[in-house]
Amino acid sequence: MPPKKGQKFNRYDEETKREAVRLRVEEQWSYSQIREKLGIKSDVQIIDWVQKHQNGESFDDYRGRWNKKHFSSVEEENEYLKAQVEYLKKLNPNLHGREVG
Repeated sequence: MPPKKGQKFNRYDEETKREAVRLRVEEQWSYSQIREKLGIKSDVQIIDWVQKHQNGESFDDYRGRWNKKHFSSVEEENEYLKAQVEYLKKLNPNLHGREVG
């Protein structure tokens, strides 16, 4: 479900995420116990962190953040952006202006 206009998102620090995972994996706490103790809004959030932990992934959340890169000139930035567009066209051939028929 897409977020609602004006919806606020909670961001949890690394320590909270690690503690939630520890309580679930090592202590076998229920999701509701973890939510109550740590003030987490949703079971789904805890499930996501546990899955990331089990897959060896980082807890970093990059939603809403642009990859800010510093360029020495507008031309350099333009070339970088063109290369990104070409890469994305190759990944998603149906999304760059041609009708699929």
